[in-house]
Amino acid sequence: MTDGNANPATTAKAVAAKGPLDLRSKRVLWLGIVLAVLGGAALLFSMFLWWGGSARDSLGMAVNPWLPGVKTTASGLEFKELEPGKGGHPTDSDVALITYEGKLLDGSTFDMSARPVAFPVREGVPGFVEGLKLMSKGGKYRLWIPGKLGYGDKAVGPIPANATLVFDVRLIDFISQEKYQQFMMQQQMSQSIGRTDAPDAAPADAGNTAAPADNAAAPAIGK
Repeated sequence: MTDGNANPATTAKAVAAKGPLDLRSKRVLWLGIVLAVLGGAALLFSMFLWWGGSARDSLGMAVNPWLPGVKTTASGLEFKELEPGKGGHPTDSDVALITYEGKLLDGSTFDMSARPVAFPVREGVPGFVEGLKLMSKGGKYRLWIPGKLGYGDKAVGPIPANATLVFDVRLIDFISQEKYQQFMMQQQMSQSIGRTDAPDAAPADAGNTAAPADNAAAPAIGK
């Protein structure tokens, strides 16, 4: 039953008093919603890290462009210059002298060079070739190679199908394939002469570059 003697002024004050309280309640509600969303995103991120596979890789590649210094090419390759180089860039007709370490997005290392490797540029998987041709002598890059630019839907050794490959690559130097072949022929001739002059002596070391056969031990780079 409504009190017909209610004071209008008192009623207005009561309504006005509820206004700020409702506003505070809405702010608390929205804060709770925001915290819930952030908590859910953090949970999903943790689940992707634990689950692994293409879902985690896709999430990692989506986050990378927001990180400082990371750039994305038209093909989808993501890269970051860790140390600047100088001069020109290698081409498909060159042999590059490099050191590298390859990892999966979970941080596990699947391959690394024990010493500088002489690597024909055009013989790599598409993402590695593209990244290498962006570099200059003395530079060091980090490459994020999506599965489509790596091994695609086939697993290779410890590398799962459709896996994103993460490489830290240092480009020490590069020369044309023609000059590299001449260099190798000279080394072979020197070794042959050495064996002829001293048949009991051990073959001389070919130098500080890895022989082409050594490159076969780098499954994540070669085709």
